[in-house]
Amino acid sequence: MNIRPVLKSDAARIVEIYNHYVQTTTITFEEQPVSEAEMQARIDNVLSADLPWLVVEEDGLVQGYAYAGPWKGRSAYRFTVEPSVYLAPEALSLGMGKRLYQHLLDTLQQLGIEQVLGVIALPNSASIGLHEAFGFKKVGEFSRIGYKFGRWLSVGYWQLSLGLHSASND
Repeated sequence: MNIRPVLKSDAARIVEIYNHYVQTTTITFEEQPVSEAEMQARIDNVLSADLPWLVVEEDGLVQGYAYAGPWKGRSAYRFTVEPSVYLAPEALSLGMGKRLYQHLLDTLQQLGIEQVLGVIALPNSASIGLHEAFGFKKVGEFSRIGYKFGRWLSVGYWQLSLGLHSASND
């Protein structure tokens, strides 16, 4: 298992992984498959914000990816990010997600990020378990704010403080 920064050549495999979730689950509220060009633009957007986009590969094949995007566009939010992690269906329950997410969190800490906000479509016990295993705490929930596959869905918010800055107003 190898975890590394994303390459331009990874976009097609990332689209394949992500579109599986778009078409078969409610963990993303996206309803239409994403093109390779759109995914490359998303990757470029994250990288241009000087934030990480990582992939995990096994035997040279990308099996998952994780990244952190800006929480909001205003400058006061610059120490807060929203992470995402997706694994190929065949890579689930092999420990890749935990190792990939740990690498992402370590990278964020090195970049000086203070707060990480996990946004989870509910229900999703696997994602909740992953976040809580890393110390994220549930801080809120919006009920019935998304509609996909003929049903209303809620979204929960989990927060992790990386503890880089003091509690003062600096």
